[in-house]
Amino acid sequence: MNVLVINCGSSSLKFQLIDSAGEKVIAKGICERIGIEGSRLVYTPVAIGGSKTIIEEAMPDHTKAVQMVLDALCDSKIGVVKSLEEIGAVGHRLVHGGEKFAASTLITEEVIEAIKECNELAPLHNPANLIGIDACQKLMPGVPMVGVFDTAFHQSMPEKAYLYGIPYEYYKKYKIRRYGFHGTSHNYVSHKASEMIGKPYEESKIIVCHLGNGASISAVRNGKCVDTSMGLTPLEGLIMGTRCGDMDPAIIEFIAHKEGKSIDEIMEILNKKSGVLGISDGFSSDFRDIEDAYLEEDDVVGKRCLEAFSYRVAKYIGAYMVAMDGVDAICFTAGVGENSPIIRNIICDNYLQFLGIELDQELNNKRGQDLIISTNEKGPKILVIPTDEELMIARDTSALVK
Repeated sequence: MNVLVINCGSSSLKFQLIDSAGEKVIAKGICERIGIEGSRLVYTPVAIGGSKTIIEEAMPDHTKAVQMVLDALCDSKIGVVKSLEEIGAVGHRLVHGGEKFAASTLITEEVIEAIKECNELAPLHNPANLIGIDACQKLMPGVPMVGVFDTAFHQSMPEKAYLYGIPYEYYKKYKIRRYGFHGTSHNYVSHKASEMIGKPYEESKIIVCHLGNGASISAVRNGKCVDTSMGLTPLEGLIMGTRCGDMDPAIIEFIAHKEGKSIDEIMEILNKKSGVLGISDGFSSDFRDIEDAYLEEDDVVGKRCLEAFSYRVAKYIGAYMVAMDGVDAICFTAGVGENSPIIRNIICDNYLQFLGIELDQELNNKRGQDLIISTNEKGPKILVIPTDEELMIARDTSALVK
């Protein structure tokens, strides 16, 4: 079955067409600047070895964007299918399912209404995801659609892990609790890790470090997430590209009084002007720039940022080892986790030596492969696993439709 995977943002739409039987990408691309001047479709027909094609055309809304994607997929020159009848299902990435969804689900009108009820938990993402669903339903009537939630994988967390130390009435009234994000990635990587270390998923203890501009860590014990670093929103947890991560909440009041700022203005600072961007004093939110600075021996900014970031990652790894009473594998994934030998070295050499971990530096410097980069016979293995959220969405979609 060919599954079209849709990841819809407020002004963008990423997609992949995947052969679920062979788990191969047939085509992929992105619609950029939807509803904005200068919109374009970037499309690559992988299956026919075609080069990247850029189609510049106005996309006033997501329905037009989806139509352009479908037209490209069926095009006589650059298309990869003869007709839409060759697309058996559509899998939609959905950011927040609250407590309503602990697994992927077939999309019905009842499901759409339930997703809308979660909109206030993800006001920037859920409405955009719903727009993508609506556009696909209009253009592909009768094709089954599946919602795959970022939060679903973490719904196995026990109460002791997801409750905040605030009046319980706020949980009862508003469902204020820790939800976690990047769940599709944590799910994929933890499964792949168990295969790589040769241990049954239901008997494994795996820590997944999804490190990128947005970053989160999860503890996966016996195939279930028992804790994760992000919370009610993606702001909690690690220091990130522009997000502050864990901090004393009294800082909000302190800055508001000192700077005369509103709650909305403070939240803008914490979400978009903090993290390594803030710690670097506005130098950059891109970890590649920070690493370049770090490699300059006299650069204080690069050292400050990478050491603070790596220390937070190591602290969560230590905490999750305690939460699971040990660990079999520690996995690095996502943009920074997959592509930064420097950060992996700092974390492993500075903080995990007590576990007897030794890294093979030649393997650590490789990219784009599933690798065990540690050489120690005893203790946890260190893995690098390129994440594949789209494949995980396709798997869930295919399983539900069949």
